[in-house]
Amino acid sequence: MPNFRLPSDELEYSVLCALWELRSASVRELHERVGAPGGLVYTTIAKVVDRLREKGLIDRSRHQGGAFVYVPAADRSAVERARARQIVSRFLGPGPRSAVAALVEAVDEIDPELLEALERAIQDKKRTNHGA
Repeated sequence: MPNFRLPSDELEYSVLCALWELRSASVRELHERVGAPGGLVYTTIAKVVDRLREKGLIDRSRHQGGAFVYVPAADRSAVERARARQIVSRFLGPGPRSAVAALVEAVDEIDPELLEALERAIQDKKRTNHGA
């Protein structure tokens, strides 16, 4: 079980992604990377940084030049896996069989080769899980 809560919106996720890319950053640097291009004020990014800290996704690293520097506290792959599980759970809902069938049909219509790649990935996962 992860020791973090997922970003609740795209802005939180964008700030977290920027921090993963930068490896460490102040709120000002994150604002320049994410906030300013989106027309957001500095205080909005500061609030997002506070929320990400509360969720266990980032930590304060050190104080530098009058500002705190933040670093990722959660591994990107762990967050991405958790986000994928959440999205799939929402998509499939309480009756996943019909949703899976619709997904397979949609993938086949969009790109039949992708359907074959999906089938290979499923077989690989089955082998991995069953030790075959």
